[in-house]
Amino acid sequence: MSVVTIAREGEIAVVAVNNPPVNALGQMLRQGLWDTVGALDADPSVRAVVLICEGRTFIAGADVTEFGKPPVPPHLPDLVDHIEGAAKPWFAAIHGSALGGGFEIAMGCRFRIALDSASVGLPEVGLGIVPGASGTVRTPRLAGVEAAVDLVTSGKPVKAAKAAALGLVDAVVMGDLRSEAVAFARAALGRPLPLPLSRRPVETPGPGFWERQEKAISKRARGEAAPLRALACLRKAVEADFSDAMAFERATFLELRSSEQAAALRHVFFAERAAGRPSHLAAAEPLPIRLAGVVGGGTMGAGIAVALLDAGLPVVLVERDGEAVERGLANIRNVYDGAVKRGRMTPDTAAERLSVVTGKTDYAALADADLVIEAVFEEIGVKRAVFAELGRICRPEAVLATNTSYLDPRLIAEGLPNPERFIGLHFFSPANVMKLLEIVPVPETAPAVVATGFALGRMLGKIPVQAGICEGFIGNRILKRYRASAEALVRQGVAIDAIDGAMRAYGFAMGPFEAQDLGGLDIAFLQREGARAAGQDVPETLGDILVRAGRKGQKTGGGWYDYALGDRTPQPSTAVAELLSSQISGEADMSVVEIAESLVGEMAEEGAAILSEGVARQASDIDVVEIHGYGFPRWRGGPMFATRSK
Repeated sequence: MSVVTIAREGEIAVVAVNNPPVNALGQMLRQGLWDTVGALDADPSVRAVVLICEGRTFIAGADVTEFGKPPVPPHLPDLVDHIEGAAKPWFAAIHGSALGGGFEIAMGCRFRIALDSASVGLPEVGLGIVPGASGTVRTPRLAGVEAAVDLVTSGKPVKAAKAAALGLVDAVVMGDLRSEAVAFARAALGRPLPLPLSRRPVETPGPGFWERQEKAISKRARGEAAPLRALACLRKAVEADFSDAMAFERATFLELRSSEQAAALRHVFFAERAAGRPSHLAAAEPLPIRLAGVVGGGTMGAGIAVALLDAGLPVVLVERDGEAVERGLANIRNVYDGAVKRGRMTPDTAAERLSVVTGKTDYAALADADLVIEAVFEEIGVKRAVFAELGRICRPEAVLATNTSYLDPRLIAEGLPNPERFIGLHFFSPANVMKLLEIVPVPETAPAVVATGFALGRMLGKIPVQAGICEGFIGNRILKRYRASAEALVRQGVAIDAIDGAMRAYGFAMGPFEAQDLGGLDIAFLQREGARAAGQDVPETLGDILVRAGRKGQKTGGGWYDYALGDRTPQPSTAVAELLSSQISGEADMSVVEIAESLVGEMAEEGAAILSEGVARQASDIDVVEIHGYGFPRWRGGPMFATRSK
């Protein structure tokens, strides 16, 4: 079957692309479109061409199977020029997503018509490159410089309505896209056609614009090269003629494509795909989820409830008494109130989602739930009591999940009827924001239940990763090693703020000590104290010394650092220096690079142990966990990738 077909609607030719699953721009499709331009230009009965795609989306970008391989003609920039220079004007009819090369193809067309549900974007910076087929050159000519800077340097797609407001598309339609696009094309033929984008002028921004943008993007990128290089391409597009700007974009694209950052980001791209759809579950059919329950309405439980509500699932929230139910519902309302206040959600949408959450004190309200997630206090007795009730009330086929961070799920599920429906679903706080979801089956968990966990993750817009059972699973086990290794450097005489500064320079938003102060040192302290009370030999940490001195982090005005009232800026602390002085030997002299390499190396060593024990199924899963759960810089590829040759 041909990937490009031509149909006729009078004087309008309808060119249909069919290259499942996402109409990616592989060589066969590029060649098919190239040949079609020539064929239709030679047909005197054709006055205009509508480009439309079969399946669930418009052209969604490059063919991922060609990543890292030498390009084969026709090259995409030439194809975009070929479409733009056609004797008959082309009209892009967009549904689903027009991303990357797909949107560049659409910009080669004279007009763009989009379904109201469609989105467009140039996400190349997310792969460590810049658009390579005129994305940085045509976009400012289409929508202006400010819109182009935001679209290209962020890599974030925009929905059809916003795209129209920015000038990225010419019309937003509802109903049948093909008939609407054909009608639009027919009407456009009765008016003077606009200039092709390559011939349109671009407005020069005011003084200081580029400097302000560079400063803002540098702060956001934290060492990532592609966003700033994309900004340089956009500036060239404004200050040079079209052909020179195209040459600059192409040279930048080719240089970045072979960079270490691009290799790391390609690795992450494929790692996310592999983690979310594991091959060992290919034959397992997920169970349907129509009604979800959450037990526990604290910060984590409320966040999980919001994530479920945002995915369109009605939720029953169960707490121990009426007062706790009201607090839990208030926690959920507060999340939506904040989203409305920040303009991320309309009041009507927030009200609609809140209308399908109910709070109860009786577990009987969960009798019809397809999935129940426990999110109560991290204490084995409390959790086992919850599952005793769930085992008594819930349907035998209902999936029952624990959100434990450290406890052994096998102990939580002891005595549970039908243990094959039990699973660990470790969300990260705030659960409605953080992308990572660790899926932790016990030996009895049925494959269909594991598959349901992955399907739920995708439904919630998360990155699901399967983890085996050990203390802390994948992520928290590495975090423990990371923090212990950072403390070991302090004991050797490396300054606390030097360690944090080194990890920020490496690409983390925060260093290990700043992050502990933000989250609270007492959380890990209480976990260690619980292990000690259970008879485990847990060595004293430097953090223990601080917590016992009342220093629990920002919430107490001091942890590893001091904090002024109302100010979250960390200040080196003489009190901490005094408290820890007896624990520090020597004055280690380590560079910023050496500190970062040491700590990342420790993370990778723990990852290797996790892999050898079968806790992680593949090294790339560890990288995905660290990036999405713990702030590891995406452009570094994760600790396993970053240290692969060392």
